[in-house]
Amino acid sequence: MARRFQVRAWWLGCWLAGWLLLAGGLHAQPAAPPAATGQVSLVAPAASVPLAGPFILAFRLQGAALASHSAFPEIEGFRKAAGLTTTTTTRLLPGGQRSTELTVSQRYFPYTEGEYVVPAFTLTVNGQVLRSAGGRVRVGAASPPPDASAAPPGTGVGSLDQLLGKPKPQYFYEPPDAGQLALEADRERVYVGQGVRVNLYFYLKPADQALLNFYDFNTQLTELLRQLRQPTTWEVAAPDPSPLPDTVRRAGGQVLLRFHLAGRTYYPLNKEALQFPALQLTLTKFKLLKKPQPGDTERLAFYKTYSAPALRVAVRPLPPPGAAVVGEYVLREGISGTRFRTGEAFTYTFGVEGSGNAAALTAPALRPRAGLAVYGPTTREEALPDGHFRKSFRYRLVTQRPGVLAFDSLVQLPFFNPVTARYDTLRPELRVTVSGPARATTSASPDDDPFYGPALARAEAQLQPLDVYHQVGRYAAWLVVALLGLAAVGWWRAR
Repeated sequence: MARRFQVRAWWLGCWLAGWLLLAGGLHAQPAAPPAATGQVSLVAPAASVPLAGPFILAFRLQGAALASHSAFPEIEGFRKAAGLTTTTTTRLLPGGQRSTELTVSQRYFPYTEGEYVVPAFTLTVNGQVLRSAGGRVRVGAASPPPDASAAPPGTGVGSLDQLLGKPKPQYFYEPPDAGQLALEADRERVYVGQGVRVNLYFYLKPADQALLNFYDFNTQLTELLRQLRQPTTWEVAAPDPSPLPDTVRRAGGQVLLRFHLAGRTYYPLNKEALQFPALQLTLTKFKLLKKPQPGDTERLAFYKTYSAPALRVAVRPLPPPGAAVVGEYVLREGISGTRFRTGEAFTYTFGVEGSGNAAALTAPALRPRAGLAVYGPTTREEALPDGHFRKSFRYRLVTQRPGVLAFDSLVQLPFFNPVTARYDTLRPELRVTVSGPARATTSASPDDDPFYGPALARAEAQLQPLDVYHQVGRYAAWLVVALLGLAAVGWWRAR
């Protein structure tokens, strides 16, 4: 019986070993790729390219025909050329065999100099997935020709310079452009405290967009804003300008594109005139071939500087008495109800709307009145779409006497209107009627409160040292240390 069991176990072990060997052999055989896909690889791109030369991404296919491939990625800062470039290379191998290699390239033309990031991307070629980790590419001015003094600074050179020679400047011409840098103020003369809006624009024709590019704009803008500062003004920055230009029509019907580069509003603090220096902005411009051939994309890049003349804004002092808020204002007032009783709280809003320096507009103080308690105000400011603002001051009032309450006797706001060159006053028009019996108290004093009054009477009037809280903390720390010591002694004795 035991021998029969051993024989059966031996046959069972042989059967399991054979099955495992067969299964391992089946799994060990790799699935060979179909011959139609061929061998595909990415071509390493260049680490730096000249401003006028293309940056190229490409893949290489060997041993098969190109059946399908996915699109090349978009790269920020580059213009993706329309169409692909294919190159076929045939090599004769030993034994009379031929090897065909196909290279598919995508060209990218940079907009301006700088260092750009090539994002990670994938390409699918004949069903095979190629992965690239991306990298960085440097776009800079091309190296000058042997006679550097004869070449303009920043001359761009194509990527085929080593094979065909560098392009000669005499084969290119500079097309005219209508680019203009302008510093404009909405007023030539202002009063002290009156705002003047100054904007920096760049004008060009729609056709000039193919010839001009901004160069290192962020660095240049920082320097321009530094030159626009005025130490004798309250400066308010405008919202960030839109990167898209707007269309303007000048006298004579000429249509131009206007780029808003920067904007500030200046409120003079004294009668010293505002002096803005002449400004300069450098752009990249391209020269074109005099006799272009089909397929030519070669351009010569150079730097061109545009200037804006200096600007002066005169400042006039305010007429006597000379101390008032400056602006164009109207009154927007409101109240929380229509009927009120003595001892009842209600809110009144004194709102100012218009154009001026919102920071200089402070809350007007309400005049004291017997039987009226005033709390607040709560200030709220809101920007309006037309460049104006609305600033409101909300007061909480409690009156103890019946009768008519006219708010023009409580609050007024004098101001100087620079448009009419006259002083004016914002006076409320609301009047409310308060009914009910007169209250004995004339002010909302804490001593008259049913809770705080007795509490204040029982409070100690003796002065306490300023470091009383530090002393309490020190005593608490000593107490905690003593308790920890007692706990340690008890634990030791318990052991």
